[in-house]
Amino acid sequence: MFLDYYGLPDQPFGATPDPRFLYFSRTHREAQASLWYGIHSRRGFVALVATPGMGKTTLLLQLLERLRSSARTAFLFQTQCDSRQFLRYLLGDLGLDSREQDPVRMHEQLNELLLREAAANRRVVVIIDEAQNLDESVLETVRLLSDFETPREKLMQIVLAGQPDLAAKLANPSLAQLRQRIGVLCRLDPLSPTETALYIQHRLQVAGNRNGLIFTSAALESIAERSQGIPRNINTICFNALSLGCALRRKIIDPKLLQEVFADLSFDSLLPASPTASPLVAPHALPARALTPTPAPAPTPAAPRSSFLFSRLWPRDRFTRALLQAVLVAVLFVMAVVASVLYIERTRLGRLLQATPPMGEGATVATVPAAPGHVASSISPTPLPGTQPAALPNQDSPQLPTHIVGPNDSLGDISVRYLGKFDGRLLQEILALNDDVKNPDHIEVGQRIRLPLADSNPGSERSAANVERNSGKPPRKEP
Repeated sequence: MFLDYYGLPDQPFGATPDPRFLYFSRTHREAQASLWYGIHSRRGFVALVATPGMGKTTLLLQLLERLRSSARTAFLFQTQCDSRQFLRYLLGDLGLDSREQDPVRMHEQLNELLLREAAANRRVVVIIDEAQNLDESVLETVRLLSDFETPREKLMQIVLAGQPDLAAKLANPSLAQLRQRIGVLCRLDPLSPTETALYIQHRLQVAGNRNGLIFTSAALESIAERSQGIPRNINTICFNALSLGCALRRKIIDPKLLQEVFADLSFDSLLPASPTASPLVAPHALPARALTPTPAPAPTPAAPRSSFLFSRLWPRDRFTRALLQAVLVAVLFVMAVVASVLYIERTRLGRLLQATPPMGEGATVATVPAAPGHVASSISPTPLPGTQPAALPNQDSPQLPTHIVGPNDSLGDISVRYLGKFDGRLLQEILALNDDVKNPDHIEVGQRIRLPLADSNPGSERSAANVERNSGKPPRKEP
């Protein structure tokens, strides 16, 4: 229940016509004054006409409370009856026993009651609500009640209240005598947008709201437009808005939340889909909307199947949607960070390789960066135009040094370690000595690599010492 959440001791938007919550708009105030004047001036008949939901029953109940101490009153709302049943309802509400009596005896009882009340200087006021449902024969019986009178005044004051159909019935020529006896006719008009906002604030204050504004000004404008100023529609919208606001833990009601309320209150989604309208179906046979009808939207192309599946799979719960969106944003952010780091690292390695000087004649350096530990993989064995490949040593020579490939080793590292340098010609000799090396950019750990002799590639003393150490001979001593 949202009453505790919003700090309301009482229900501000109930479904019953509680006179405590009656808001006097301009037309409500005028109607109340007209009814009061017609009764006190003993005009006999007074009529009140209003569209459904305008609060005429609430206004009538408030009028009864004002008359309770100075008049004997009866309030009739069961109007789908015949003349005999109507008289029984009337006598029963006035406190008279009307069981198993004929109309003549019931008229005598009513006449005796009216004379007693007139002698006591008390009025008898009968209010008939939903009078548009009375048959013409019953309305004629109501007209005959005005015959209870004295030469100076009417003994009974009757208020006919109903919907616009009541005015249509009274305009019938067959009811001309009753229409002529109506001394006061008043009506109720829909609330303006300003009156709608004041109406909502009035009911919240009567219900005990002390926490300030609950509906934003934009929300009040949206309610006024949607409800068309009809109090019953306003109550329905506000009740559902407070219920949804409590469920979503929202202290303030805004237009975004009201859009969900309007969607929930719409009957359009419950109507069966009809591809073609039958011309035999009359417009009045179609179900009416709960609130205000809206024009049919323009036809739109069918949504793609992917969009349909996405809408079905996407959660409808607001909290779950928000959580899923946050997770997706976090994943995209992490992916962007990883991509940035990889791009920066790749750029750095490329610049390092481009800054490395050439290692020998005939070698060309590739611009694509190599993996760490494989610097020599970027050197192409293709000689420059006009050069001849060097003569390769005999592969069957037992004096060729060998090396077992370790982690992070490359052909360039091995050549520099044993021969003191690495260039395109050395790479061709190494590939010629090792037929099992198909890709110079990829050698496996544990693979045996045969190297050319150091004297075939004159180099530094370090290369000669490396060859002697690899062949198992003691290094030469310097003279």
